[in-house]
Amino acid sequence: MNFARRMLPAFYLALLLTVLIGLSSLPCSAQPAPSQPAPAMTAAPAQPTTTQAYSLPPDKLAKAITLSHISIALNIAGSLWGLAVLWILLATRWAAGLAAWAEHLLRRRWMQGLLFFAAFLVITTLAGLPLDAIGHAVSRHYGISVQGWGSWTGDLAKSLGLSLLFGTPVLLLFNWLVRAYPRSYWFRIWLFTLPLILLTVFAAPLLDPIFNKFEPLTKTHPALVVRLETVVARTGTKIAPDRMFLMKASEKSNGLNAYVTGIGATKRFVLWDTATDRLPDDEVLFIFGHESGHYVLNHIPKELAGMAAGLFFVFWGSAAFAGWLARRFGVRWQLNGVGVGQNTLGAPVILSEAQRVEGPAFCTSVAKGGNPETNSEDADTAPLASRQGFLVLLFALSVASLILQPAGNSFSRHFEHQADVYGQEAIHGLVADPQKTAVGAFNHLGEAWLEDPNPSPLIEFWEYSHPSVQTRANFALHYDPWANGGHGRFFAK
Repeated sequence: MNFARRMLPAFYLALLLTVLIGLSSLPCSAQPAPSQPAPAMTAAPAQPTTTQAYSLPPDKLAKAITLSHISIALNIAGSLWGLAVLWILLATRWAAGLAAWAEHLLRRRWMQGLLFFAAFLVITTLAGLPLDAIGHAVSRHYGISVQGWGSWTGDLAKSLGLSLLFGTPVLLLFNWLVRAYPRSYWFRIWLFTLPLILLTVFAAPLLDPIFNKFEPLTKTHPALVVRLETVVARTGTKIAPDRMFLMKASEKSNGLNAYVTGIGATKRFVLWDTATDRLPDDEVLFIFGHESGHYVLNHIPKELAGMAAGLFFVFWGSAAFAGWLARRFGVRWQLNGVGVGQNTLGAPVILSEAQRVEGPAFCTSVAKGGNPETNSEDADTAPLASRQGFLVLLFALSVASLILQPAGNSFSRHFEHQADVYGQEAIHGLVADPQKTAVGAFNHLGEAWLEDPNPSPLIEFWEYSHPSVQTRANFALHYDPWANGGHGRFFAK
């Protein structure tokens, strides 16, 4: 769910095993906007009607522009609302009340933590539900999504179930690390995050069938698989036919997509049935060449390495910011469980016996910037060790995720451009005209998702994980390294 991805930083989503890490595909537009159902494509690539390599007819162009505005508005609103929900939980002391309620209900500390974080995930999911529903309604209205509300709700429930199953114990573990290692918790959380991200990448293909139907591509398109194997031979990717799958995307979407996912034993290529039904084989070969480029050029390990390095500094900076927030608002937000009566929304705050006894001491200590259970050097971290205090760290990480979004997207756009070049070179000699094939694929992609041919440069910089379709199509149109006896960047011939 889009809100959930904005609500928590990217690495938490990875830990919850609900978001696939790895580079998604060529046909996945950076901002797939709701659109009219793309008509069945003819065997010939779409031809630009203007000097631009990618264009839309007037009626679809107007819709694409409108939908771009809707998408931008929803993304901005979702990002701000995600931060606001965390702030509201803290500022109204609902988080403190929730922690006290868990302590009142259960005796064992670890069970209290599981209940608290499970309730937190449910609350944030419900808080994001209106925006997610609006996005789905718009997508249905313009024909990109054909998924009924029952199926959509079912997917939401499955996603929440996976979050509860995997995310709750992970959040509990990280909360324990903050409490056990007040000075170095951010470094230890970072260390634990690295293998969990690798596990997520490995397990993602195993979780995909929970949401969609898959079958071997050889079962439905054996002739296409034979042609794809010519690309495999040229690129040396060692993607065997039994690693090629068809996803029944048409049951939920009219968009076009393909992607590579998994590592090691779970590595595979997935092609949506909408693409096989509406794209000529030459364009599918280009798409497969693009996806092969992600493996050959080691984009997945490079992205994971970049993510690991970036998260080191994100954790460090977020810990410092969270410490400042704890000093500034700790008493007001009852980060140590101090408070009686009602919170600012009138909800009762239930204190444990320990909190009732130690409350005044906590108040005095926190007000002075310290904690009776820690030395002065750990004073900033002490409030974060509580369950409600841990949400302060999540808030700081969410702010960092929002601010650093352009950096991550720039990283991704660079890889996607490399894969575009690799894909166009990979089909050289396998199709009649690589340039025409690539431009046709991009036009089909843009038309299917109704992407604006002229997006705002600022929006593309901030939001797009892939270059715009216009940028990609223009490059493909003019990329001909073989002219005058030349050679490509990745292939000698």
